[in-house]
Amino acid sequence: MASSTLRAVAAALVLAASATLGAAERDYASERQRMAEQIAVHVRENRNETGKGTLDERVMDVMRTVPRHEFVPAEQLPFAYQNRPLPIGHGQTISQPYIVALMTDLARPEPGHKVLEVGTGSGYQAAVLSPLVGAIYTIEIVEPLGVQATRRLEKLGYTNVQVRLGDGYNGWEEHAPFDAILVTAAASHIPPPLVRQLKPGGRMVIPVGPAFMVQQLMLVQKNSDGTVSTRQILPVAFVPLTGKR
Repeated sequence: MASSTLRAVAAALVLAASATLGAAERDYASERQRMAEQIAVHVRENRNETGKGTLDERVMDVMRTVPRHEFVPAEQLPFAYQNRPLPIGHGQTISQPYIVALMTDLARPEPGHKVLEVGTGSGYQAAVLSPLVGAIYTIEIVEPLGVQATRRLEKLGYTNVQVRLGDGYNGWEEHAPFDAILVTAAASHIPPPLVRQLKPGGRMVIPVGPAFMVQQLMLVQKNSDGTVSTRQILPVAFVPLTGKR
């Protein structure tokens, strides 16, 4: 009788735990939906600066799907789906979801595209890009973050992302040219090696400006004849690009 009672209690605990986990995931899904709604509000509010009243629905679908809570430290879990940047350690941050969505949209990702990301961080931007493109090559200079991001992306099944540890200023020549390049840290200037590795017709999205001050999110486009045009999108605040340059 005692054994049966214990089995019944154990079964009840398992069911309760399963229900709790299920409820937590449902909560995350609803939080992602609310986050997407906040992103849409920011897009409308900034349409005069960005020229965009809406973002590509494919991008918005990914923002509703990618589990941002998997890319933040445990102490930041309560804030995972707030529309703001969060610290991830080593003086780095995971970008505001609105900015992640906007940069992704500006890059115009397409199936089969090859994308370079400079500044892997926690891996969240790469995870957002993953369902939209063919391959992502991402570089992280902070070794512990790069190692963690590699493991995290592998665990979550983002198999088309390759992470390299190192200075991203010079890009990743072996895999160039790229259809798109995203730089997720502020540079004092647009790195010439990245421009060279951009495919004609390709786009680079990069914050440019002084460290720890307001920068400008820039859209860099390489024309079919190899000439380059740039456009300021809106003011942003990113951690600085680090490395020899």
